[in-house]
Amino acid sequence: MASLSSHRVEPHRVEPHRVESYRGDTSVGELLSAVTTDVQTLFHQEVELAKTEVRQEATKAGKAAGMYGGAGFAGYMVLLFLSLAAVLGLANVIDGGWAALIVAAVWAVVAAVLYQRGRSRMRTVHPKPERTVETIKENAQWARHPTR
Repeated sequence: MASLSSHRVEPHRVEPHRVESYRGDTSVGELLSAVTTDVQTLFHQEVELAKTEVRQEATKAGKAAGMYGGAGFAGYMVLLFLSLAAVLGLANVIDGGWAALIVAAVWAVVAAVLYQRGRSRMRTVHPKPERTVETIKENAQWARHPTR
């Protein structure tokens, strides 16, 4: 199963309907119909592009949230093993308590690593569909000056 991040979203271009040739008998209604169809197609393509971009960003946010969840679980494990180390260390001062303390230190390192990775991934999330905004600007510019 391919991930969404491996798919590139390319902006869609609407090819305007062409009236075979401009004739004096081409009605304004036919021209307006062609323009309306083009605008509807463009709108639908922009909505699909926005949906795809939002879906990709939500996937990245979900992965970052998973890293935060992993950091939370690792933090829980730190408390568990620190508590176990304190109990064993106070009950009898033997090597068992030090072993539990070492395990707790390992979990602390895991929690720190997961937190940092989740934090760095969360910084890459952009909820605004930037490519869609750019293509909408291009389309608006084209609509103002279609011959350029």
